[in-house]
Amino acid sequence: MTDITLNDGRTMPALGMGTYKIPDSQAATVVRAGLDTGFRLVDTAAFYHNERGVGEGVHGSEAFVTTKLWNDRHDDAEAALDESLALLGVDAVDLYLIHWPVPSQGRFVAAWKYLVRLREAGKAKSIGVSNFLARHLERAIDATGVMPAVNQIELHPRFQQVELRGWMEENGIVTQSWSPLGQGEVLGDPAIVEIARKHGRSPAQVVIAWHLALGLSVIPKAGSPAHLAENAAAADLTLDDDDLAAIAALDSQDGRIGPEPMSM
Repeated sequence: MTDITLNDGRTMPALGMGTYKIPDSQAATVVRAGLDTGFRLVDTAAFYHNERGVGEGVHGSEAFVTTKLWNDRHDDAEAALDESLALLGVDAVDLYLIHWPVPSQGRFVAAWKYLVRLREAGKAKSIGVSNFLARHLERAIDATGVMPAVNQIELHPRFQQVELRGWMEENGIVTQSWSPLGQGEVLGDPAIVEIARKHGRSPAQVVIAWHLALGLSVIPKAGSPAHLAENAAAADLTLDDDDLAAIAALDSQDGRIGPEPMSM
């Protein structure tokens, strides 16, 4: 599995494992299975309520661990991160993200200033955001002069965020895809199924390979060793130009599944 270089000079695995909706009681087992399969990036969040289990799963490993600041802690980021570190059982996380900008609160710039200080204090080795639009990124950057290393956004074949991806690429921010399989809805699409048949692979592997081919980081969730192995094997799949063009044609302005960032 390949690494991506962040704008702060650190590296991050391109392919990781998501843990949203994996219960705390099961997280350690799932994470250990993922690490045994070859994953090196584990993504969690305070909102997932499974940081303790994730911490148990990564204990003693060299895993790259991401967690996130929840919406009600924008004015309390240091205490929130301290709580996450205690649950994870680590002194620092590899990547700390603001989970949502929540523009209705108007506190995401203040939260970003906190994250800059937390990086300087060594509690977060790299810092970034999640679900930020370009206007939110611009405000945070203008206020601090610090560029987020990562913006984790909803991204899948039916919602490809081409314009935002382009803006972030121009500004050296890594795009990381959440809900990369479109909650499974894209896996039955005839174009995806045909590409999978052509390569002798699964539809999920095709979609994960598509994210990687675009230079994105991607964090599919899997709860079983079989699905973890299937996802990991997508790193070995190379799509051709025809495949990429067929998937590009699936993009839709109405393809968003999760919340619209400006609505929160």
